[in-house]
Amino acid sequence: MKVLVTGVKGQLGFDVVNELKKRGHTPIGVDVDDMDITDAVAVEKVITDAAPDAVIHCAAYTAVDKAEDNEEICRKVNAYGTENIAKVCKKLDCKMMYISTDYIFDGEGTRPWEPDDAVTKPLNVYGQTKYEGELAVRENVSKFFIVRIAWVFGVNGNNFIKTMLKLGKERGAVKVVNDQIGSPTYTADLAVLLCDMIESEKYGNYHATNEGLCSWYDFACEIFKCAGMDVDVTPVAATEFPTKAKRPYNSRLNKDKLTENGFNKLPSWQDATKRYVDILMSQNS
Repeated sequence: MKVLVTGVKGQLGFDVVNELKKRGHTPIGVDVDDMDITDAVAVEKVITDAAPDAVIHCAAYTAVDKAEDNEEICRKVNAYGTENIAKVCKKLDCKMMYISTDYIFDGEGTRPWEPDDAVTKPLNVYGQTKYEGELAVRENVSKFFIVRIAWVFGVNGNNFIKTMLKLGKERGAVKVVNDQIGSPTYTADLAVLLCDMIESEKYGNYHATNEGLCSWYDFACEIFKCAGMDVDVTPVAATEFPTKAKRPYNSRLNKDKLTENGFNKLPSWQDATKRYVDILMSQNS
């Protein structure tokens, strides 16, 4: 199968391309230098010339706080860019997978969000534009997967784990938010699931994160435990760390639809964190 992957220089796109190669597929990885997704003409040419069986769209504007001051460019990438890709997928009648986010929900309550819940009032520009991207996919593509993820970490890029290890080493103590709840997502684990999905025809909306729930505080404690670091971690309320963009308090995502459709859920977030930290430690040794 020939699969075009956008955002190949990012954490997820990088791992998806590697997983596709392992399975004997032909991945075509592109980033902004190869295909500016905001340029409809360029998108049509690149995808049409590639003639893929499927497109896995990982590219996005993900600077959540900066998006509040750059709404136009954020929408151009996340909504209109996605629409450009969706229209070409429709024309070529190929599968499309769109990577979305927990931020499309308002983050209220404690009930886990269902894949087919109605979306109302994303809290920030990033969440709103990613939701608009979802709408563009649904309106244009019949063979689509929309996969919402959260709290992402991978080898190829910056993330919470790398930040914690750096701060822990420099300061020996950190304060971390303990009233926002969700599940981390390891891109290496997620890439396996996404490839399982793209090989299937089980289309629709899905949630995919590593198993189990935690706060950012719990996550930080586990990171230092895995790294064997003695760091003083203090739990604090999110209000102590005001950010330009509002963050959801409730990022619990129900993933039962995965097993209902024959897919394997991801390993526990603790297991994923341990494997990832081991890789980072071996790289730095």
